[in-house]
Order: sequence, then structure tokens, then C-alpha cells
Amino acid sequence: MREILGRRRRLLSWRIGRKPGRSAGQLGAALTFATAWRWPVLPGVGLDRRDGSRCACPDPDCAVPGAHPLDPGLLAATTDERMVRWWWTNRPGAPIVLATGDRAPCAVSLPAQAGVRALAALDEAGIRLGPVVATEARLHILVAPYSMAQLGELLYAKDYVPGSLRFHGEGGYIALPPSVTGQGQVRWERAPLPGSAAPWVPDVEAVVDAVVDALTRTGVSAPEM
Repeated sequence: MREILGRRRRLLSWRIGRKPGRSAGQLGAALTFATAWRWPVLPGVGLDRRDGSRCACPDPDCAVPGAHPLDPGLLAATTDERMVRWWWTNRPGAPIVLATGDRAPCAVSLPAQAGVRALAALDEAGIRLGPVVATEARLHILVAPYSMAQLGELLYAKDYVPGSLRFHGEGGYIALPPSVTGQGQVRWERAPLPGSAAPWVPDVEAVVDAVVDALTRTGVSAPEM
């Protein structure tokens, strides 16, 4: 009996002390996004098990390997806790995809090298930013939801907008940390402040104005990517 109790204590101690793996991190992060922040999410298609650099989707030339929804489709994105638990219990390593727009944050993205320099210029100018998501290729600055009409008016008023800027609005999506996609580990370049409330995000006008101005003033080349 003492031997059995000793084994149980050691097992309980191991379970409490062990560090959660990536799978636990995926589920925990997805639940935070969906239930605490009310961001609609769904699992991404992920990477091919036989070739970790290729997308698991049928398209051999997929432009965003692993980082897009397939089954279910984007319209299935939800904040429902039970659905999120079911998805990541069955696919624990699946990337977390945020369906941008409507009431969820949108994003403005630019190539990584230009993005890092732009962020430095924005900091120097005292521009307040919210969370920023990074991959090896791009930086995604999260912004408040906007309409296509609002974005069109904003861009029309600009004399110049770098062609490498991308806008992830209604009907779009981005991968969130701690996903792993064909572009490597998705991480926070600027992490949200800890807490249960949804992070503050700036208006798209402020971000686009500041980013375009920063790229122009610093002479940063933002190549198409």
C-alpha cells in the first residue's frame, strides 16, 4: 500500500511540475483569443507531415503554407469555447487562424525588415501601437476593424502607398502565436499586456499614416513580398 501511494504521489508531482508542451500552448492560446478576447478563431490547415516546409493543402504552390483555413472554412471561425476545445483537442498542433474584420481586429502588414525599421521610427515619433505579430517574412500590426469603403478612402487620399503593404480586413485572416507555419514560428513582436481584457488596438488611419510617413522619411525600401 505504501509503495502504491508513493507512486501516486510521484506521478502527481510530475504532472504538476511538468511544463506544458506546444499542444497545450495552442489550446490555451486559442481559448484566450476566443473566450477572453472574443476574437473568432479556427484551426489552420497546418504543414505536410512528410515535408514540414510544404502546406498540407492540395495546392503545391500554396502562398501561405499552413497558415490558412481549409476544413473548416473561414466562415466557421468562432468564439465558442466548446468548438475551440474540440478543434484543438483533435488537432492539437494546428495553427491558430484569426478571422479578421467585423468585430475582430484587422491588420496591416509589411515585409519583416522594413517592418522592424518602421516600428523603430514609430516609437521615435511617439505613435502608440497595440499588439504586433511577426513571422520570418512579415510583421502584422493589429488595428481596429475597418470597412473596405473606409480603407478605400484612406488609400485614395495618399500620394504614395508602398505596394508591399497588405491589408487584412473583413474576409481576411492571419495566423496568431504560438502557431508554426511555413514561415516558421509565429510570435509576438509586441506582445499584448497580460490580463483577461482584449488588447487595445489603434485605428487603421493612424497606423497607415504613420507607417507610410516613416517609410518615406527613413528611405526604407519595402520590396514586394
